[in-house]
Amino acid sequence: METETETETVAPQTRRAWGIARIVVGGSVIAVLLYAYALRIAVGDASPFDYFGYFTNQTGLIAALVLIGSGALVTTGRSVPSWFVLPRGIVTAYLLVVGVIYNVLVPGTGSAPPWVSVLLHVVFPLLVALDWLLVGDRPRLPWSRLWMLVPYPLIWLVVVLWRGVTDGWVPYGFLLPERGLGSLMLHVLGLLVAVLLAGVLVWTASRFRGVWMRASE
Repeated sequence: METETETETVAPQTRRAWGIARIVVGGSVIAVLLYAYALRIAVGDASPFDYFGYFTNQTGLIAALVLIGSGALVTTGRSVPSWFVLPRGIVTAYLLVVGVIYNVLVPGTGSAPPWVSVLLHVVFPLLVALDWLLVGDRPRLPWSRLWMLVPYPLIWLVVVLWRGVTDGWVPYGFLLPERGLGSLMLHVLGLLVAVLLAGVLVWTASRFRGVWMRASE
């Protein structure tokens, strides 16, 4: 039976403040995603399949919900269940990939206002990574679960590439079918490797007990 993560005793005010901070950050990201979608609707591009077809938007939304969930638990004085830590670690790895790929491979792309891109591709991944590293209300992630990082981006790739073939829409230029099979396979492999490498960092960081609300071994 899975049990809740036990944490060292900290002041209730500190736990509550950190929980509220998580809720505020997660809620703000959802608000920004909805705002950016409203901008697209205003110019006649209302397709949710296109907007939420971006890996950034999908993972940003999921990570925000996970952050709000963990924040709500901490705010109410409850420990974070151990089963909840795995999805939290997974979305943290995804956001690391989002930050690196956007800022290295496709900087400045997209129709969203620059401040929205900075928030989703720099600020939010950085805050989530620091939250994971410094706040130790999570146990060590087992290496046997590292493979669970792969299914979601693999499914996303299949759907996106299928759309690229059928209706010509892909969220990122490096996934365009006309670039050739070799280039496409290289980028797909590179993305999956990046996800696993980010996962290794997150899994390794889970062995650091953090600075605040450290989980007991």
